[in-house]
Amino acid sequence: MKYGFVKVAAATPQIRVGDTKFNSESIIRLMREAEKAGVELLVFPELCVCGYTCGDLFGQDVLLCGAQDALKSIADAAKGLKMLIFVGMPVRARGVLYNCAAAINGGKVLAFIPKRHLPNYAEFYEKRNFQPYIGENCTVPFCGEEIPFGNKILFRSQTNFDFTVAAELCEDLWVPAPPSVSHALAGANIIVNLSASDETAGKAEYRRLLVCAQSAKTVSAYVYADAGDGESTTDMVFSGHNIICENGEILSESKLFENGLTVSEADVSKLSFERRRINTFYDTSDACGYQTIGFKTGSAEEKLTRRIARLPFVPEGEEERGKRAELILSMQSAGLKKRLAHTNAKSAVIGISGGLDSALALLVTVRAFDALQKPRKEIIAVTMPCFGTTDKTLNNSLRLMHELGVTARTVNISESVRGHFADIGHDESVKNAAYENAQARMRTMVLMNIANDENGLVIGTGDLSELALGWATYNGDHMSMYGVNASVPKTLVKYLIRSEAERFGGAVCDVLTDILNTEISPELLPPENGKIAQKTEELVGPYELHDFYLYYAIRWGFTPEKVYYLAQKAFAGVYDAATLKKWLKNFYKRFFSQQFKRSCLPDGVKIGSVSLSPRGDWRMPSDASAALWLDEVEQL
Repeated sequence: MKYGFVKVAAATPQIRVGDTKFNSESIIRLMREAEKAGVELLVFPELCVCGYTCGDLFGQDVLLCGAQDALKSIADAAKGLKMLIFVGMPVRARGVLYNCAAAINGGKVLAFIPKRHLPNYAEFYEKRNFQPYIGENCTVPFCGEEIPFGNKILFRSQTNFDFTVAAELCEDLWVPAPPSVSHALAGANIIVNLSASDETAGKAEYRRLLVCAQSAKTVSAYVYADAGDGESTTDMVFSGHNIICENGEILSESKLFENGLTVSEADVSKLSFERRRINTFYDTSDACGYQTIGFKTGSAEEKLTRRIARLPFVPEGEEERGKRAELILSMQSAGLKKRLAHTNAKSAVIGISGGLDSALALLVTVRAFDALQKPRKEIIAVTMPCFGTTDKTLNNSLRLMHELGVTARTVNISESVRGHFADIGHDESVKNAAYENAQARMRTMVLMNIANDENGLVIGTGDLSELALGWATYNGDHMSMYGVNASVPKTLVKYLIRSEAERFGGAVCDVLTDILNTEISPELLPPENGKIAQKTEELVGPYELHDFYLYYAIRWGFTPEKVYYLAQKAFAGVYDAATLKKWLKNFYKRFFSQQFKRSCLPDGVKIGSVSLSPRGDWRMPSDASAALWLDEVEQL
């Protein structure tokens, strides 16, 4: 697939214990089904060629020869299939028997990976039939050829370096030091696990936790294929619990007790980026001695099935959003609480516009004062109407201050700004940047001076989305003494306010709901017929798009082409291609040109995976060129 995506699948075939011919036919049917779905990496369960529950039948030459013949049939069937396939089978080598994963590509068996850790407790007794393998790589004979054999083998695509795979088997995942750790350090971006994990009450949850944790720990995609229908139920039952995970996130998961394919796409370029970003992810001596084997897969573009969220910063589901909102609000208020206590500030001073950001900042400040057991009256909330202020936003500002019980002040700055225009010789009829920014800077001066007069701190209101776009007046609303919203994107601001509205209820809920329904605007140009004239999203673009671009372009380092591709998937039916391209271009232009504003930001707590603080996550020259990125956008 394109853009670093690899279509992967875990497959649970229906088998018969000991019937290797039936099992190979069942495996081949699923291989062909996977081919139709465009799968490039296909993983079957542990010992699926003969059945995991064969017991002492593993000592029978008839079974072992049948398994070899079955593997030949599976390899022959794979000749025309453009995928890397792993199947589980017993392998005789060095006079003993090993529980192995056989890797197949292009009609050939590429390697055997023996299981390193054999469970021999409770219902498991693998050491009765198999030997663990912890030696160096070697070869074993199969069909007249010497086949690589060992735990330290990587499989690397000949067309995509990041598409690198390694295998472990079942119990290997459950031990304190899984082989997948070394595999990942040696360069495997995808770990496959051929498993026969029996089902017991509560085990599925624990299995899911293990797979997620290991994929996160190794910064990898993890494809877990589990045995299911057909295994013996003499003492155990198997559910076919297949899981595909990427860096701690489940991409796809089968229903228990349903055989078949579980399919998704692993983003190996995303995983490679994350490994480069994390400087504690590096090669060690444990990763030495690996053998790399090349393979070929299909290259045609297939349909992307994994879900691309339109709002990547906002959790899905009401319950999860509620929990996340409470956590973020607690983080914001904890940061402010510490700063207020450390500076021994008597008051907090905050400008209230009747818009989203200032409402959130006030709600956070109220939480901080409540936690400090300080009276809310020591929060000085200031509304500063001027040329662009509408009655609606002014009234909402006053209502919110009143309902929250803070000290409310109104400072009309119109005449002060006009005086400033006279000082610098600016014609008020010229509605340029000086006209707009003089108002923003006057408001900041008023807040700073009130804070000095009241032994307080000015609380910043600007959010992460505005900082990314530079949609702030330098040394105006850009400046404060502590920015509580600095790491909160605009799309998330709305959900945080909605959460607080529900918590407060009553009149506070009513005014916050009205604020949520108000057009986003800096209100620096005169209203038209009493309504907001300056609409932010018409000028810089929809925030849901810019937050999407910010997440994928900055957090994950995706190319403009890939960001555009994902945006088309996520916003299909909402924005056309031309609109997506227009605002993507605007995003890159503004992000690069406005770095100077981010280089001197006030302190503010980090709350999510993206922060543009010059002291924290993002360090970039203020004069870096956007030419390469914009050239790629132009070619879309």
